Parts: sequence; C-alpha cells; structure tokens
Amino acid sequence: MPEHRSPRLPTAHSVRLGVLLALVGGGLDAYTFVGRGGVFANAQTGNVVLLGVAAAGRQWAEAVRHVPPIIAFVLGVLVAESLRRPRVAAWVRWPARAALVLEILVLFCVGLLPSGTADTAATVLVAFTASLQVATFRKLVDTAYSTAMTTGNLRTATQSAYRAVIERDRDAARRAARFSAVIGGFLAGACAGGLLTRWQGVHSVWALAGILALGLALFVHDERAAARVRQTTEANT
Repeated sequence: MPEHRSPRLPTAHSVRLGVLLALVGGGLDAYTFVGRGGVFANAQTGNVVLLGVAAAGRQWAEAVRHVPPIIAFVLGVLVAESLRRPRVAAWVRWPARAALVLEILVLFCVGLLPSGTADTAATVLVAFTASLQVATFRKLVDTAYSTAMTTGNLRTATQSAYRAVIERDRDAARRAARFSAVIGGFLAGACAGGLLTRWQGVHSVWALAGILALGLALFVHDERAAARVRQTTEANT
C-alpha cells in the first residue's frame, strides 16, 4: 500500500527526511567509534578492511571483533527487504514508518547497555539499525543515495555540480544542492555525535532516536497536509 496518495513527492524520498536520516547516520558512526570501542557501525567497508588487516597480521581476536557488525548489517538488509514483501507490506501497512519505529526501539535499547563489556552488543544493534535505514530509504527525490555512508553521495554531488557548470544543466544543479545538503547533514551528525558521546556517554544515542522520531513525525504531518488538500479540492468541485 503506498504511503502517500498525494501527487506530491513522497515523504520517504524527500530532502527533509534525507537530511534528518543523514544526521542520524553520521551520528551513529561517531557514537560507535568514540563510545563503543572504535568500531564502525555504518561503513562496513571500514570493518571489512580492518578485518582483513587484522587477519593478515594474525591478530585473530581483533579480526573477530569486526565480524558481528558485518553480520548484523546483512541481517538488517534482510529485514528491510522482508518489510517490502507483498504479504508483509499488507500486514505492516506502512513499511517505511515501521522501519523508523524499529530503529527508534533498537537505539533506545542500545542506550541502556553499559559501556565496556556490552560494546560488541551495542555495535551489533547499531549496525542492524544502520543497515535497516540504508535498505529502506534508498532514493532522494529521483536518485539513489545512502543515509549512512557518504562516498556515493559525494560522487553524485560532484558529478552533478560538474554538469551544472559545464553543461548549464538546471536539473543537475538541483541534484547537486540536494546531495550537498545530505552530505552536510552527515558531517554535522558525525561532529555532533562525537561531541555528544564524549559528553553524555552511551546515553547520547537517545538523541539520535529523537531525530528519527522527528522523521516519523514528518510522515504524519505530510499525510495530514495531503488530506487537507484533498478535502479542499473535493469541496471546490
């Protein structure tokens, strides 16, 4: 069932939501790196590289430390794909919003885990959350993007900016601006996440859950706005 019947851009593809999710994406990586043992939760490329380096040096304990987040990331993608299956989507009704609610609940639990011995469990849960977000929210207006990693977004922003300047392509200019906003959101989230984690410790992840709650509120707000537009249109016809 579609999340919006309005002809306007779906909330799940909006720049507003994209920036909010990028804030969370940057914040989560900073949170696990600063406060949960120096392991990346979003960027599994980093974990795969660190796993390979540790294995090459026969540092098996260090290598194993990077395996759980990778597995959790895979599981998160599987859950996101399952939410889009016709039978599941018919039962869940709003898969994107369900994914946000699940993220919020998981991050709340992460904030309850003490630092130290529970860091691996926390990182696994954050990796699951990040992959669920990445696999659920994959389009910014009309272009594929990521809310938890910035390499592809940076490439798209640069390519679009180049075409905007060289070819005077207005669509490319708008795309470059949108992706720049998402990249800026990711950077801001990483900075704020690092500072907040040093200040508040493991409980700082609850602030990121709060940002996700704002994203959830966007769906409700946009749905009500669309309903008012429909009512006004019907009243005038």
